[in-house]
Amino acid sequence: MVLSPQAWTFLEGQVRRHKVLRSLSDRCRMVLLCVEGLQGKEVAACLGMHEHTVGKWRRRFVEDGIEGLTEEYRAGRPRMVSDAQVTQVIERTLNTTPKDATHWSIRSMAAEIGLSHTTIRRIWSAFGLQPHRAETFKLSTDPLFVDKVRDIVGLYMSPPNRAIVLCVDEKSQIQALDREQPVLPMVPGVPERRTLTCLRNGTTSLFSALDIATGAVIGKCYKRHRTTEFLDFLKRIDAEVPDNLDVHLVMDNYVTHKTSMVKIWLARRPHWHVHFTPTSASWINQVECWFAELTRKQLQRGVHQSTTALEVSITTFIDAHNKNPRPYRWVKSADRILASVKRFCHKTMNRTSNSGDSQSVGLGYPV
Repeated sequence: MVLSPQAWTFLEGQVRRHKVLRSLSDRCRMVLLCVEGLQGKEVAACLGMHEHTVGKWRRRFVEDGIEGLTEEYRAGRPRMVSDAQVTQVIERTLNTTPKDATHWSIRSMAAEIGLSHTTIRRIWSAFGLQPHRAETFKLSTDPLFVDKVRDIVGLYMSPPNRAIVLCVDEKSQIQALDREQPVLPMVPGVPERRTLTCLRNGTTSLFSALDIATGAVIGKCYKRHRTTEFLDFLKRIDAEVPDNLDVHLVMDNYVTHKTSMVKIWLARRPHWHVHFTPTSASWINQVECWFAELTRKQLQRGVHQSTTALEVSITTFIDAHNKNPRPYRWVKSADRILASVKRFCHKTMNRTSNSGDSQSVGLGYPV
């Protein structure tokens, strides 16, 4: 057997590669040993294989070259499920529901169609159908939705010079929860365990302002979340922000943000600019990302015997966060957001019209 330089390089590479099929690697090693002059019995003994196996792959390499070392096509078992049956499963899944449930399960669909549950699972997996899952959505009906999205996303992606952009919001009614019995700590082989029932020891409200440039957070807890508390929080922001910078506030349309006291206070500071988010669009306020982080890391599994202890935990979390803050990177432009909303609206309206529902999808902005 004589190998060309290209074939030698390929066979050597397959033998040395870590991520390659073991069967292909063994066949390449057989050929290389045969090229070195070893007999079939010697190669079989060296690799722990039968002599006939070595002879088979040596013969196929001589006849077909490198392609002869791959597996031949095998038809496999004939199809037991026809295209019509697959179509029937998909149509039933999309357009009907069982009599005793709100959605199909694998076994209920299998009993309805007369196929095995493994066949139903393969069909659903192939077409990405998951009847057990349901997601929620809410379209904003703000008539200025497009303008507000472009305004706020423009602040995120291209903030003005000599200015600070703060995302402001309040997380209200944070409960100080304690457990009826002590929490059992985690031990090897056993996770942390706690009682299902809890004791409620009061609530507190957290006002926060996230600096989108640095990721630092200004936060303060209050017993209530009225105009008085919000105005006090604005004064705290004013005390911590340098006087030579313009301040751009991104906040929602909560009633305490638009009272006459707040308007008068902002009117006395012309370098403060307010950008209201569209209604039902809290996802555009970056401080919501930080609230989710606070909930996941501190509040969800926290145990607090009083609101004072809860506020201390929140303050400690803010201080630890501000020692090494990291800003959230906004990557989706306003055009991409509006295009995505437009596609969703068209999809929703098409499904509504196809289902025969006479109600139209109410949109307060052009799509």
